[in-house]
Amino acid sequence: MLLIALDGRAINLLPFQDYHLTDRYVGWLNDPLVVKFSEQRHRQHSLESCRGYVESCRAGNTLLWAIETKDAVHIGNISATVDRYNRVADIGILLGERSSWGKGIGSEAFHLLITFLLNEGNMRKITSGTMSENMAMLNLMKTAGMKREAVIEGYFLLDEKPVDMVISTISAI
Repeated sequence: MLLIALDGRAINLLPFQDYHLTDRYVGWLNDPLVVKFSEQRHRQHSLESCRGYVESCRAGNTLLWAIETKDAVHIGNISATVDRYNRVADIGILLGERSSWGKGIGSEAFHLLITFLLNEGNMRKITSGTMSENMAMLNLMKTAGMKREAVIEGYFLLDEKPVDMVISTISAI
């Protein structure tokens, strides 16, 4: 599947480029509040570790876009891990710039990517998962039209407390 730019109302999704690898980006991944509900919270990140992640996406089955404002400010990333044989993709998102939170940017990014994957990407089903305590992500998935499909009890440990994984999906019509 081709990684193309997707233009939205308030944001653009651009194929992730090396110029997106910045100290600011690394800072998002090392900010405990930004990665509170992400498995990234278990690691200390560096430019080199981020470069390795980007290279693994390019070499594998994960498509990675930078989320940019209309004035070309990189504020986060969104990815789709694609299973082309089953025509299923799993979406993950990181809005690193806290000033972008609560403004509908995540919802717009999800909508852009879901539309692309179900249409031009020829996917038949899109999934996304999060911790049951991640209300922002649960709301984002709901706003994107996704339906809760599964709950895996006690899957994650958050502050040493077991919490559920919630998996939501949307399918082609």
